[in-house]
Amino acid sequence: MLFTGNRGIGKTVMLNETEALARERGWLVLSETATKGLVDRLVTEALPEAAALLSRHPRDRRRVSGISLPAGLGGLSFDMSDTPTPGGLRAQLNAITDRLAEQGTGILITVDEVHSRGARDDVAHLCAVIQHSFREERPVAFAAAGLPSAVQDLISDDVSTFLRRARRHVLQPLTPVASEEALRRPIEDSGRQIESAAVAAAAAATYGYPFLLQLVGDHAWCQAPDAATITEEHVTHAVDAAAREVGTLVHEPALNDLSATDREFVRAMSQDEEASAIADIQARLGRDSGYVSRYRNRLLVAGIIEPAGRGHVDFTIPYLREFVRDNADRL
Repeated sequence: MLFTGNRGIGKTVMLNETEALARERGWLVLSETATKGLVDRLVTEALPEAAALLSRHPRDRRRVSGISLPAGLGGLSFDMSDTPTPGGLRAQLNAITDRLAEQGTGILITVDEVHSRGARDDVAHLCAVIQHSFREERPVAFAAAGLPSAVQDLISDDVSTFLRRARRHVLQPLTPVASEEALRRPIEDSGRQIESAAVAAAAAATYGYPFLLQLVGDHAWCQAPDAATITEEHVTHAVDAAAREVGTLVHEPALNDLSATDREFVRAMSQDEEASAIADIQARLGRDSGYVSRYRNRLLVAGIIEPAGRGHVDFTIPYLREFVRDNADRL
């Protein structure tokens, strides 16, 4: 399974929910992020730790970073003493699934930020091993998450053809109605109210992005904790605070990963109030069309911008334009 969507849309949350469902069904869960050294961590840390946990007496088992044993395995005893760390990734995964299959359960491996270029070879290696597990009908499940254009770039690579067959879930912003409900329900369930105009304004300010919904809702709640009703004024201050926070938590890290030329392209885009014409960006940068096209594609893959009609691009995440303008001198 493959979850794709822009930053702040809920990809990691979906992986978390997938892991929770697997644990409920008695599966071992191994959670990772696609950073450099992914396969090495699996081979030297995660899988040996999982094997060690399975071989211990149930009362001695503990949760280890990145690994969890579901309640369904609490009363089972596994004997893996003969092959505690049997070689490489495929051999270790085979040894663990052999034992799990005997108990009618299996292992779920999740990988976040699967689009990472720094771990491209590791992701390809892991996918190749899991593909072999599938062909051998081993009890293995795999779920990953990443940015849309970057994931598309990844699965176009011959070494990652396995991912092309993954069940794809493209996460989209919530509708205005769903956004209002997502804000109103927890407020009312907690014994407070929010004005109709206030909840409409709050929902509009989030553009349907779940992370922004969390931030705006939290800041609105905290404006006047003792007030029975959240007002439009509370929401106005909450939106300002949320925009600043998303800048620190989402925009700044994303921009820090870009090259100086990428950031120059972004600054040129920030001059427009809405979608930017490629021709205007080209004129502002003083570069030819081939140069601009190359950096446009880089920013698409990085999940910073998206197509917005023929010859136009726009920022993918709300308030990124404003963040770039406010911080242009240090980008």
